[in-house]
Amino acid sequence: MQKDEIIVLEIMKGECYRFLAACFYLPNKESLAAEQLLANLTQNLQQICPAAAPFSKKMEESFEAYTEEELAVEYSRLFVGPFGLKAPPYGSIYLDNERTVMGPSTMETIHFYEKEGLARDESFNELPDHIAVELEFMYFLIFREAEALQNGESGRAELYRQKQENFRSRFLDKWVPAFCGNMKEGTDNVFYLALADCLFTLISLASVPAASGQP
Repeated sequence: MQKDEIIVLEIMKGECYRFLAACFYLPNKESLAAEQLLANLTQNLQQICPAAAPFSKKMEESFEAYTEEELAVEYSRLFVGPFGLKAPPYGSIYLDNERTVMGPSTMETIHFYEKEGLARDESFNELPDHIAVELEFMYFLIFREAEALQNGESGRAELYRQKQENFRSRFLDKWVPAFCGNMKEGTDNVFYLALADCLFTLISLASVPAASGQP
């Protein structure tokens, strides 16, 4: 595989993480439509993780069928409360024995972010191990890898590839399957069912292409 092809695939993969992260914020039909986010997610997944593409296509179709209010109500019921969360979107709930937020694993995610020079925006209300934040961090690492490849910095690209593997294996691989299972048990909303399948499939099957040029 040629260098330019690898860079394009890396960028597409990073965008998949970014697009999925956006789906775990309170639904805003206007902003998602303006970016054609779900259509772009499907297009990218067809190249990066074809097994996940049918689920994102179902997300596209069902997103149009629901009103924004219907999506927001289901979002709150699954991820916000107030009467208990059907699918808590925080890694520490699944990774720490106490099953509480801001546990030891949360501190670990903060350490990963700080090592990359990232600091919490005071206006941002979510916790550091929220699913959207962790997906966005994967996007950041993949972007850095692609940037290094574009600059011919193979060693730096390999470093960021390893950082992706480390973060994903330490966090996402360990808690996302249970999180997606909770989503599927907690809803009959087609959009969120498909989102759970899409995320689970990407995390389970997507691999990080080696910076050396191997597919």
